[in-house]
Parts: sequence; C-alpha cells; structure tokens
Amino acid sequence: MDVKGFVMRISEFKKHFFLELSMLYPETEIQSFFNLLIEYTLKISRIDLALQPNLEFNKTELSFFNNALNNLKEHIPIQYIIGETEFYGLKFNVNKNVLIPRPETEELIRWILDNLKLKTQNPKLKILDIGTGSGCIAISLALNLPNAEVFAIDISKKALETAKSNAKRNGVSINFIELDILKSKSLPDYFDIIVSNPPYVREVEKKEMQQNVLNFEPHLALFVKNENPLIFFDKIADLAQNYLNKNGHLYFEINQYLGKETCELLEKKGFKNIELKKDIYNVDRMIKSLKL
Repeated sequence: MDVKGFVMRISEFKKHFFLELSMLYPETEIQSFFNLLIEYTLKISRIDLALQPNLEFNKTELSFFNNALNNLKEHIPIQYIIGETEFYGLKFNVNKNVLIPRPETEELIRWILDNLKLKTQNPKLKILDIGTGSGCIAISLALNLPNAEVFAIDISKKALETAKSNAKRNGVSINFIELDILKSKSLPDYFDIIVSNPPYVREVEKKEMQQNVLNFEPHLALFVKNENPLIFFDKIADLAQNYLNKNGHLYFEINQYLGKETCELLEKKGFKNIELKKDIYNVDRMIKSLKL
C-alpha cells in the first residue's frame, strides 16, 4: 500500500490488515497483533480507539503499520517487530538475540516467590539466574525481592546487552556475567537460590514448534542434542551442589517430556525434596529441589 502523501482512517486500515493476514493466523491472534501495534504506536487502548472511529494514521504511522504487516506475513514474532513484550507485569526489550519470555516462565517466578512467602524468616538472599537471556527472571525476582542480591549469567554478549538494558528500564541492579556454564568449573559466589531456564528442546521436537519460533528465535537458547538432552541440567546441578548454601533451592524450567528423567538426575546428584510441578497447560514444566 503506497503511503506517499497519504493518510488513512485506522478503521479502514484494520480491514485491510485483517484481510491480508486472514489466511495465516486465527482472527483472535490478528486482533491481538493489531491491538499491540496500536498501543505501541499511538499509546492508546483498544477501547479508546473504538471511541474515536474517525481517527487517522499519519504517513509515518501508516508506513510503520505496513512494514509490520509485511513482517507478520513472514511470521516474524510481533514482539520482535515492536521490540518489546510484557512479562510478570513488566516491560522488556526483546530482539533476535534473546528468547521471547513465555507465560510458563512467569509461573516459575510466582512459584519461587510463593515459596519464599511461606518462610517465617527471609534474610537477605543471594540469587543466581543461569542463562538469563532477556533478564526476565532475574529482573522480576529483583523487583519483587528488593533485599536480594541477584546475579545473572549468559554465554551471549548480545543477550547480556539486552538484559542490561532491561535492568535499567525496570530500575534494578543486577550483577551480569558473561560465562559459558558448560565450560565453567565454578560460580561467582555462593547462593541461596539458583534458577535456570536452560536450553532443553530436543532437535527431534523441532517438528512440533511454530515457524516463527524456529525461524527467528535464537537456537542457542532453545535446542540441545537428542542424545544428551539434559546436558545443562546435569552441569548446573553439579555446580549447585558446590555453590548452593545449606538449605538452598535449585529451580528449573524443564522439557515437558523429561520430567521423570530430570527428577531422577537430581536425586542421583543428592538433592532432596524434589518437586515436579505442572504449568497452566497441565504439562510438567518446573522442578524445585533442596540442597541439605
């Protein structure tokens, strides 16, 4: 759609937007895309837009929406198009260097915080997030546990740059460290909580994944070899045995098909009170274990 010297009613463009994407996405998802783009560009809600039926795009806005439409046709994730997403009530910058945070990971955050609320005493904690990506876990915990000292590790320098921008955006201080956890023989300190959402998707499972994930999200943060799918869990559990304080907890987000195997691995490593938890989709997604 040529936009030179052109303005257009948003309501008219919306029809065009829906028509162009109708063969690619469900209508509810197209509506979600449109709402996110409107809120991002015009800073108005869906309700506000409905109350202003004659509102028009200017040339710059129309150009942005046309570019977004073309990107959606290529299955580029909407979060990468607008450069941000919401996680645990916070805004995070996202780009091709980091995974887009998922609702299941929000459940992991909630589980950690709920468990801490059950403790009668909650002294200043030291927390480590391994494979931080966008920083969503570390930053969410830091904001909800203001007395905690939070560390975050990632192998990717570019991911850490994004995580640092998110810490600044959300006003928290995180100790970011560039580190290849598989090659590391130590951790930067001793911790009360170690949490990780490491790569856990087996290559054989690629056929189950949506194209927008396969084509655009970083494979380094997603996939492991079929023959050794628990490689990160194995290494992190070994490090946690040495660097968790007494009665410290290790939390993982896990592959839904490998819950039993991951529990058995932790048991062999000497962890106690191992608990496997399902997510909102009723699949095994999280594990908590205790170091005595």
